Amino acid sequence: QVQLVESGGGLVQPGGSLRLSCAASGRFFSINAMGWYRQAPGKQRESVATITSLGTTNYADSVKGRFTISRDNAKNTVYLQMNSLKPEDTAVYYCNSEIRASWDTRAAGYWGQGTQVTVSS
Repeated sequence: QVQLVESGGGLVQPGGSLRLSCAASGRFFSINAMGWYRQAPGKQRESVATITSLGTTNYADSVKGRFTISRDNAKNTVYLQMNSLKPEDTAVYYCNSEIRASWDTRAAGYWGQGTQVTVSS
């Protein structure tokens, strides 16, 4: 059974930094794209940043220049370095990975349990 386990959320003051991690565990063949999404109270879940298996990245306009997504394929882990945090970054952050269970199956999307990020003075 594939699991995504997130860590690194918390409370930080405006202008501060946090680093989120998400590790995939269990039995699977390969991981394609990985990404981070967030959902603020009363709002829809939105894409924050994604990274392909080859390292191509994409960011939401609201986080460009402040957030950096990276991955360690040997550890099946994706990271999100968040700098210059703003109150509007407050949300539950979820990681998502497109994972192939075996060589002859298509990739399916898996979600982590979510980690709370609160930016407040």
